[in-house]
Amino acid sequence: MHGSYRILIMGASYGSLLSTKLLLAGHSVKLACLPAEAELINREGTRVRLPVKGHEGFVEIDSRRLPGKLSAAAPQAIDPAAFDLVALAMQEPQYRSPGVRELLAAVAKAKRPCLSIMNMPPLPYLARIPGLSPHDYRHCYTDATVWDSFDPALLTLCSPDPQAFRPPEEPVNVLQVSLPTNFKAARFDSDAHTAMLRELQAGIEAVRFDTGRGTVELPVKLKVHDSVFVPLAKWCMLLTGNYRCVHKGEVRSIRDAVHGDLERSRAVYAWVGKLCQALGAAESDLVPFEKYASAALGLTKPSSAARALYGGAPNIERVDCLVKSIAARKGMRLDEVDEVVALVDARLEANRRAAKTG
Repeated sequence: MHGSYRILIMGASYGSLLSTKLLLAGHSVKLACLPAEAELINREGTRVRLPVKGHEGFVEIDSRRLPGKLSAAAPQAIDPAAFDLVALAMQEPQYRSPGVRELLAAVAKAKRPCLSIMNMPPLPYLARIPGLSPHDYRHCYTDATVWDSFDPALLTLCSPDPQAFRPPEEPVNVLQVSLPTNFKAARFDSDAHTAMLRELQAGIEAVRFDTGRGTVELPVKLKVHDSVFVPLAKWCMLLTGNYRCVHKGEVRSIRDAVHGDLERSRAVYAWVGKLCQALGAAESDLVPFEKYASAALGLTKPSSAARALYGGAPNIERVDCLVKSIAARKGMRLDEVDEVVALVDARLEANRRAAKTG
């Protein structure tokens, strides 16, 4: 065992969930975030609230009481060469913002292994999927050029299945987990980098947390898989739930998107699954529809993509566009997916016009 790793996480919102799991296992973590967030986190740490089986309410985990060491800084103040691993935890459009873009370029230059926990796979990851050329899908990315200097062998993808949000009434260092499922990572090309992921997995697995009322095993584990297709299982969920929250000019919860017409949802889910299998995924790499539909019952808020879209965002992550484009090259299409992509396109167009005139 290596002991303790130094891990840089770009993005302090969703990133604080992964950082808490790593801190519990004794690693040191730096969060790259906005200066005001960094100041608050350095002063008061982070709080992650998790639902735990057999435990009423939430278990709150205060980063200041954990064995690992947490710090935060603005992107400009960080040297990625000082870290063993970099986790990408921002939304894809954020990587082109000033400061973040430069840090991402420095990560690529330092040749650090990167674990993405974004819904949108980093563009170079597509090169690790047999038969896909990243070049064909640049139009689905907010700014494809930010990924140009990455070596695909140093990138891996993790399916960000756990759902979490920042409660609007709380300070920005608080994250609440609404669906405590696992992070499922594909292995790296390199055995050495994969061994590091497996060590992180084992360390997180071994953690027991004292709530003050007894010791519990915490949910949200890191699971490392040999298949590059395992993280693509999230595509079925995103296309069936998250993007279908955008509905006829209004926004609905993930639960309503999935359960409003269960048979229609099942058809979308199966079609995306078929696309993943056409790329080379095994059925065992994917998640059965029933399991997803059951989890969706607890997802009573609209997806972050839909909320951003209706909050006026000029760019959001476009997994819908990516799936439609990959399918088209395989000679596959589905009306429902075309409709979703058209709705998102139209709303983004309206948001961009409003931003220009506003």
